[in-house]
Amino acid sequence: MTKFIIRRVLQTIPVLIGVSILVFSLMHLIPGDPAQIIAGEGASDKTVEQIRERLGLNEPVHVQYFSYISNALQGDLGSSIRSGRAVMDEIQSRIWVTVELAFYSTLLAVFIGLIAGIISAVRHYTLSDISIMIVALFGLSMPSFWMGLVLIQWFAVGVDWLPLPEFLRMRPSGWGDDWRQVILPVITLGTGGAAIIARMTRSSMLEVIGQDYIRTARAKGVSERSVIYKHALKNAMIPVITVVGLEFGAFLGGAVLTETIFAINGMGRLTIDAIRQRDFPIVQGTVLVISVIFVFVNLIVDISYRLLNKRIDLN
Repeated sequence: MTKFIIRRVLQTIPVLIGVSILVFSLMHLIPGDPAQIIAGEGASDKTVEQIRERLGLNEPVHVQYFSYISNALQGDLGSSIRSGRAVMDEIQSRIWVTVELAFYSTLLAVFIGLIAGIISAVRHYTLSDISIMIVALFGLSMPSFWMGLVLIQWFAVGVDWLPLPEFLRMRPSGWGDDWRQVILPVITLGTGGAAIIARMTRSSMLEVIGQDYIRTARAKGVSERSVIYKHALKNAMIPVITVVGLEFGAFLGGAVLTETIFAINGMGRLTIDAIRQRDFPIVQGTVLVISVIFVFVNLIVDISYRLLNKRIDLN
């Protein structure tokens, strides 16, 4: 197990290098002069040159990359063009909001998705199965921004059960000041993931239920509840765990729209504001941090396979 973990950690190094190259290339893939774009059309040549010097754009590309990596490994992702604050400070003030939103959304998606998938698999080809899959397809097809606006209209404006998002009240946004503020964003972000997990759980459960050892357990008189939850579900969870890990990463990236709709000051909103303000060091920093988190979440998923099923070969 220890050797496997060490090997998987080492295997993430090339992935992280590739991610760093892609993130570094963001500024250099912009058509035209990045310094001129950041400064704006009406900026003087002196201002453009100052930005170029500040960002090290006068150096060769390979020198810029190694300087970027060296600083990033020390926790220095540069400074914001607009505020002058360190990028890492900007990220640290927002990242836990996005992580909480993604975590709660994942919990909701797993809870609903597993229950719906198990019911659908156990009662396959019945009205319950068909109904659940139709609802899952509907949840998978709905854009998050549309669903967020619909939920706001129904529960915050229509029946006034939940508080309005802060931007509708023309006040600074908040997260966690009132537990009810968490409900709509989590539902908005987690619904699509719940639908994916439900479909994957159903498919995996149906495959496992058809195995010989399940029929043998039933023939020995093992209770149906024990067959489903002790034997079938445990072995069906491997592909589901993979999907859960991918969905958590997708929630980190998908929080951009949800945070914008509900005026949540997280990483997604920070990224959108940075793009609007042409603050490319912030954009690079947020993309890099989210990518690194996603890589390590997948590492944890790989390790969890062995904990879930000891028969899996880790060599």
